[in-house]
Amino acid sequence: MKPLLEKANEVIKTLTPVVLLVVILSLFVVDVESSLLIRFLIGSAMLLVGLSLFLLGIDLSMNPIGQYMSKEIATSKTLVKILLISFLLGFLITVAEPDLLILGSQIESASGGTLNGHFIVYVVSVGVGILIAFGIVRLLMEKIKFNTFMAIFYLLFFVLAFFVSEEFLAISFDASGATTGALTTPFILALTLGLAQVKGGQKSEENSFGLVGVMSAGPMLAIMGMAIITRQNHIQGTATSFVIDSGILQPIISTFKPTSIESLIALLPITALFFIFNFAKFKIEKKEIWKIVGGLFLTLSGLILFLSGVHAGFLDMGYAIGNEIASLDQRLLISIAFILGLIVVLMEPAVHVLGKQIEEVTGGTIPIKLIRISLSLGVGLAIALSMIRIIFPSVKLWYFLLPGFALAIILSFLSDPVFVGIAFDAGGVASGPMTATFVLAFAQGAATAIPTANVLVDGFGVIAMVAMAPVFSLMLLGTAFRKKKHKYPKPIEDTVPLPVEQIDEYTQHHILVAVVNRGFADEVVNQARLKGATGATILHGRGSNIIDPITIPFTSLELQPEKEIILLITLENISKKVATYLNSLSHLKDDAALKLYITPTETKIKSLL
Repeated sequence: MKPLLEKANEVIKTLTPVVLLVVILSLFVVDVESSLLIRFLIGSAMLLVGLSLFLLGIDLSMNPIGQYMSKEIATSKTLVKILLISFLLGFLITVAEPDLLILGSQIESASGGTLNGHFIVYVVSVGVGILIAFGIVRLLMEKIKFNTFMAIFYLLFFVLAFFVSEEFLAISFDASGATTGALTTPFILALTLGLAQVKGGQKSEENSFGLVGVMSAGPMLAIMGMAIITRQNHIQGTATSFVIDSGILQPIISTFKPTSIESLIALLPITALFFIFNFAKFKIEKKEIWKIVGGLFLTLSGLILFLSGVHAGFLDMGYAIGNEIASLDQRLLISIAFILGLIVVLMEPAVHVLGKQIEEVTGGTIPIKLIRISLSLGVGLAIALSMIRIIFPSVKLWYFLLPGFALAIILSFLSDPVFVGIAFDAGGVASGPMTATFVLAFAQGAATAIPTANVLVDGFGVIAMVAMAPVFSLMLLGTAFRKKKHKYPKPIEDTVPLPVEQIDEYTQHHILVAVVNRGFADEVVNQARLKGATGATILHGRGSNIIDPITIPFTSLELQPEKEIILLITLENISKKVATYLNSLSHLKDDAALKLYITPTETKIKSLL
């Protein structure tokens, strides 16, 4: 019960702002029916319970499944087997993603049946499977750096973009966002983390992120390729008019059954694949199997409640607010869109999952609050720019997408390596079910109220903007965070450590504690060994009582400098020599901000500085 309450408390903190904003707008700015407002509040309660159950279920089921499957991939001895299992996982988890199924039906409806929705789903899923396979092979072999890997594919997208129409360009990027939904993202994150842990090595932190970003690149390649191969230039047809449901309970009841079926279908393929592998290879104990089964039940229940609340309340409310505000004042529309983007992205289930993984992998060195603030600002700006597209028909989607992704790729070579994978993952998690449904309805409502807007063209592309913004904003953040790592030649040393056999077995040991800026730990360890130090443990931390922290305006978030703490075990007769030598190295004192402490025989810690 305690874990569930913890999840609920986390959801309440992120759900409350958007509920308050919608209530204030409904009461004082726009004119909506009281029944719709009540249904929105009921939907909010369903979101609270559903998202809490979903997040707990992910911890108990999808994370273990992803890690077991990652071990099977990482221990495979043939490249063919790795590619086959990776493709199968990517295809099965995507073909049943509820967000993608919804997008497929929207494309079919908007194209007047010219494009079959199920065909689009399968094309996108094949693209995801291929990119997942390539991404996993890259991670395991590390022949290509992640930023170079992504740059190659995005360069290909930019070239293909010149050969497809604006409609297909928007659909390809929207499909990219739709594939990274409430089901696929947690599973792929767990799969990535498992692969990084099995592989190990110095880049395990960097390798723990990025596969969600790789997955979201698959639909762009697949849709653009399909448009070129089939020689389709434009989507013909008229978008179906959006109709707000009337009543309170009936819309909720009517959406519960189809949502339950979609959620069940979404979980069945990957669940079946896991149990097949468990029967053939894993042989997991019954106690753990029942724990995973219980987690799957919680995930299914939470997903049903979550999506039902979204479809029953949030979708209609988003359309009504967008339509009313666009009719009142176009400048107000842009402002409200920005505010919505700031807070709605924090309601995404996958954002919570990604944030938790960042915290676990980096040991807290990257503040989760900072990641969420960057996501909010990026998505807020993206939705505001989408409203500008709706208001001014001359402003095209590619004016934002192509330069935005191009700059993000360039920044990936300047950013801290850990942020590169996180940024591409964030682009996927930001465009999940909460953002896609509410924001898309908001945009459609606004486009309906503005005579010069084309609902078919302007409706698609909003998800793409939401998916692009976090990639760009977090790359900027990663560039700001990057620390210069200097390489210094090893000094010529004329002394040799004392042989072990000449040391008295009763000699006391000391622990030297060295604190340096991030990136200098290995240098400290290498230099200390020249004077006789042996074992060393490196810890990661943040903060300093010397350097004043940077505080982000209008927030209480402090950006403390990242630190590395080195614990060195030394003999009593050489501890001062090691410490004195380290203090004599000017580059460690100046660039690394070295601080040294020693634990003598007394319990009090004495500083050598």
